[in-house]
Amino acid sequence: MQINNPKQLIAVALSGGVDSAVAAAMLKAEGHELVAITMTLPGNSAEDRGAEDVAAYLGMPLHRFDMTAAFEQHVIKPFVNSYLNGETPNPCVRCNSMIKFGLLLEHARSVGAERIATGHFARIVKDAEGKAHLYTAGDRRKDQSYFLAAIGQEALERVIFPLANLSGKDEVRRLAQGFGLPVAEKKESQDVCFLTDNGYAELLLSRLPGKVAKGMIVHRSGRLLGRHNGFWRFTVGQRKGLGLAWNEPLYVLEVNAGRNRIVVGEERYLYSSGLLADEPVWFGRAPEDRFNALCKIRYRHAPVSCSIKPESDGALKVVFDEAQRAVTPGQTLVVYEGDEVLGAARIKEAISAEEIAAEKGEPEYRLL
Repeated sequence: MQINNPKQLIAVALSGGVDSAVAAAMLKAEGHELVAITMTLPGNSAEDRGAEDVAAYLGMPLHRFDMTAAFEQHVIKPFVNSYLNGETPNPCVRCNSMIKFGLLLEHARSVGAERIATGHFARIVKDAEGKAHLYTAGDRRKDQSYFLAAIGQEALERVIFPLANLSGKDEVRRLAQGFGLPVAEKKESQDVCFLTDNGYAELLLSRLPGKVAKGMIVHRSGRLLGRHNGFWRFTVGQRKGLGLAWNEPLYVLEVNAGRNRIVVGEERYLYSSGLLADEPVWFGRAPEDRFNALCKIRYRHAPVSCSIKPESDGALKVVFDEAQRAVTPGQTLVVYEGDEVLGAARIKEAISAEEIAAEKGEPEYRLL
């Protein structure tokens, strides 16, 4: 880890987990001057205690910032609204851009720190001019660059990822034990931090303005197959929980909030040739012309080759080299050039092969 000015005060964002604790211990072992910062969020009392224990153990002053209201405004409300619009959002991407590398980064300045370190698995590489570039982690299995793709260039210039080149969770655990950290054996959290064990349905039910309106589940041919008790309980690509009898497995093809309708069909109809995305955020200058790149349409998705065309309204039109399964509105599109992250956008809708062929003036081919 190379930090140009080792005397510069660094704020370490402690979540109460083992990753951020090890990041802090690594920086302390290198002799950096540190201060700990942590956020008060809805229902994170256990994490608060973990942050307190780590800060005390490492001898760092701890500053706590109440982000409950900001988290509600910038993460929870958009999460709920997205589901109620028939989308499937990724709240962690929004939390990173708006909260952790937005408001919390500004709070770091208030305690005298110009830079912030976290326990994310991603790399920052400086070019010849000293400009920061975001790259995937050394261990691709733990890579979290996808969730950081929308934080923007200004934030990227001020962050440090000490875990960038570690070989995954086992090495983090060994380091935590070697440092004697009080959270060395703490279980890793895999869920969205503000949801209970009952998942997002419980949260949405508590936010609905009235009674749940039941709607139709229809086959793509128009045939009525059943009823649902909340369109927001479904997501594109879903197979389980449909409760439908058909001669082959059916999947959710569309969640139509406006018509309170779920459209299902056979798996071959899940594939799309491209997508439209809006709200792009780029590291560096935004591209002006069509270019070739790699992209991911969800976190657990291997990068695929595509072409990306910036539209006049600021949206992006993405055409895959090969059709992709279950393009889902509300998810995050992340654009890569090799291992470097170029930027991100919000997926608005899928594009069919017929639409792309029509634009090019080519004959239409349909999946049969």
